[in-house]
Amino acid sequence: MTNNPVVSRIATGTAPMQTLAILALEQHRVIPADRRAFLHLAQRPEATPEAAAFFEFLAEGEAMAGERLIAFAEACGVTETRLTSYEPLPGCQSYPAYVAWLALNANPTDVVFALTSNFAEWGGYCATIAAALREHYTFTAEACGFFDFFAEPSPELDEKGATAVRVGQVNDELVRRYSRLLNHYEATFWNTLGAAS
Repeated sequence: MTNNPVVSRIATGTAPMQTLAILALEQHRVIPADRRAFLHLAQRPEATPEAAAFFEFLAEGEAMAGERLIAFAEACGVTETRLTSYEPLPGCQSYPAYVAWLALNANPTDVVFALTSNFAEWGGYCATIAAALREHYTFTAEACGFFDFFAEPSPELDEKGATAVRVGQVNDELVRRYSRLLNHYEATFWNTLGAAS
């Protein structure tokens, strides 16, 4: 069982639908923001071809995830009106804000390393949520597709990330800092979501 309290409640079916709806609404803003940040990183002059390929692959994935997010939001009862009028929570948006900061300020190869350190945890959360949505909330496969997408291992992404780190120059001290802050903002996302619902 995960030590993330929100994911734990979803896993047991005790999280209210409001929690899932807010999760959908917040991700509706996280996904396009991260996609733009990844595209910017791919186009940075400092990016090696290998790092650029990694970020382009990530950006394509975010676009596909965004398409799958629509069915999840609809299953949570999120209407178009609520989607357009929703005011995002600062704590939930601190993660994409920091990814945008990295896209502007950090060496792209360092960002590759820092991001990949967080993927396993996020993927684990998504696998747990996808299973719970089916078991406890009777969501369809289409409605679970957003989480299925991130829960599925991606050997191609792993290879692109490993290649980018191998051929680029990595600042270990900065990577540790970036990874620590990304993990913190990830936790802030879930803590904020839990407090709001």
